[in-house]
Amino acid sequence: VRDKVVAYPHVVGDTPEELAADAKQKVAEGWRFARFNLPDDGDILDPRKAVRDGYDAIAAVREAVGDDVELIMDVHTRLDPTEAVTLCRDVEHLKPYFIEDPIRSEFPGALKRLRQLTGTPIAIGEQWATKWEFRETIEQDLTDFARIDLCIVGGITEARKVAGWCETHYIPIAPHNPLGPVSTAACLHLDMATSNFAVQECARPPGTVLPELFPEQVQLVDGHLYTNDAPGLGITFNRDAVSAYPPVEGECPRLSRPDGTFTNW
Repeated sequence: VRDKVVAYPHVVGDTPEELAADAKQKVAEGWRFARFNLPDDGDILDPRKAVRDGYDAIAAVREAVGDDVELIMDVHTRLDPTEAVTLCRDVEHLKPYFIEDPIRSEFPGALKRLRQLTGTPIAIGEQWATKWEFRETIEQDLTDFARIDLCIVGGITEARKVAGWCETHYIPIAPHNPLGPVSTAACLHLDMATSNFAVQECARPPGTVLPELFPEQVQLVDGHLYTNDAPGLGITFNRDAVSAYPPVEGECPRLSRPDGTFTNW
């Protein structure tokens, strides 16, 4: 379908100014997108403050990179519907490409309400493990972008089924990919063969993660991913290097609201 795949990096910073500076650096490296998280205060999330800080972050990055760079904010399902409506309406004039996971996705009725009250594009789907979990959202046109995760949804075959379903509803895909070389290569092949592809998350650019384990990886040039001539997904695996990388247990950070209640990370 295409010769290359446009991708977006993760922009980081603890303040709007730091986010703006990192976004400018990413643009200088050739990226045409800037993605960053809804701000929080370490391990505390005050939703109303986060909405204000989220607006400030998008405004600062937009001013820094101009109108030709697409902006994405990942909310990580941290907001309630009312708070998400406020954020999405506040930033409409700043024209973000989409707001990712503004609310939890279990109840489609909340997504319907959000869609009715704002023109800001939204993207959801990274937490869903089968095509059936996408069904109601696709058939009711409750999202602007489908965030398929190949490592969760069941691989390339199941992702292709979801993408085809989305195509019949004019919903482009923007695959979720915060992982390493195998996931990136698999996403790239899906994107290359999918007509309703929009943009590919690329949190860890090829060649920067575990090059000893994966000496051959797909290519990244000026914010675009390219396939290569290697067989299969286009990556090679060095079995002799595995012993140097034993498994390490970990877990996602935990967030609490100011009163101590647990909230989504």
